[in-house]
Amino acid sequence: MRTTLNLDDDVAISLERLRRTRRQSLSVIVNDLLRRGITVAERSGVAQRTRFETAVADSGRALVPDVDDIAAALEALEVDQAQ
Repeated sequence: MRTTLNLDDDVAISLERLRRTRRQSLSVIVNDLLRRGITVAERSGVAQRTRFETAVADSGRALVPDVDDIAAALEALEVDQAQ
């Protein structure tokens, strides 16, 4: 399969260094590193999606009125300034 990848400069430099050291093509180097990375990710569970939950807490009455109702927000502001 042919594809185009955008590599960060540091990654491109490291790949080129490996290519020269191992005397292998860029495709061989990239495929080898991707296989290793995928194997590690699958074993460590990184490839699995983690479910996050947020605790619910009652924070009391809102300090700011419903700002979707502009008239009510302006009225609340006027009341606060009058006090």
